[in-house]
Amino acid sequence: MISRRDYLKLSLAAGAALSVKPGLLWAEDRQLELITRAIPSSGERLPAVGLGSSATFAEVARSEDVEALREVFVAMFEKRGRVFDTAPGYGASEEVAGQIASELGITEDIFWATKLNVAGRGGGSADPDEARAQIKTSFERIGKAPLDLIQVHNLGDVPTQLGILNELREEERVRYIGVTTTFEQQYEQLEEIVGNEPVDFIGIDYAIDNRFMEERILPMAQDRGIGVLVYAPFGRTRLWERVSGHDVPEWADEFDAHSWAQFFLKFVISHPAVTVATPATSRARHMIDNMGGALGRLPDEAMRQRMVDHIESL
Repeated sequence: MISRRDYLKLSLAAGAALSVKPGLLWAEDRQLELITRAIPSSGERLPAVGLGSSATFAEVARSEDVEALREVFVAMFEKRGRVFDTAPGYGASEEVAGQIASELGITEDIFWATKLNVAGRGGGSADPDEARAQIKTSFERIGKAPLDLIQVHNLGDVPTQLGILNELREEERVRYIGVTTTFEQQYEQLEEIVGNEPVDFIGIDYAIDNRFMEERILPMAQDRGIGVLVYAPFGRTRLWERVSGHDVPEWADEFDAHSWAQFFLKFVISHPAVTVATPATSRARHMIDNMGGALGRLPDEAMRQRMVDHIESL
């Protein structure tokens, strides 16, 4: 019988690797060290770049042909990534990802971060029975117990839903719990939660052109020993539009960044409070490029400022 690792290598050779430009494999050729970060509440180490499942990933998950997403998982796994962020609110992403991981035999190897929200971002109360039903469905779709991380999505009825997650953590059915938001109007509430609630993680938006979190929330998370997942490290499409027609500066070689994706990711994960960045993608070649952002050196504070200045000059 073919082994899981051999199957993954064959899958990668048959699909993902053939479409990757040689330049994206530069970091692998140099055998650079994988950058990992410790989860503050446990010390468990995770690769500093993972995979998100909103945006284009979710769009492809809704289609009947999910071979591209299978190649993305193969690429992530082969490049030593293992953090996957999803949510019931991302359409078919959670279910499709669970099926793909099961087929590839890597369910137990992935660090699964999913979410809970039956209240909605607009406010209102969450029905506890509905919340527990949503969690049950996530367990069934993912097929791993205990689940690694469940977070209250978009701060929906935090007292009710975080309370349920805390019970699951105490019962050791979930290893870590947290909350997420990428909406500016919720930042004040997020700050209160970081300061007062016993969460293991927060999930936020943070990018080189979106540094609001540096002012208070990231320092607070660091002081309180809370892990940070970063969504939208490319500013969704903003940063790609900004650098269109521009080459990555030569001095980015000093911190082993050889594409714009690696430039942006290394800025994000070089902040000491950040645990993992999880950009979404539905293309294996982009996944390989992104994982290059978790290899080699990181910029220091002076270089981070130089990076900011350069982007602001474009």
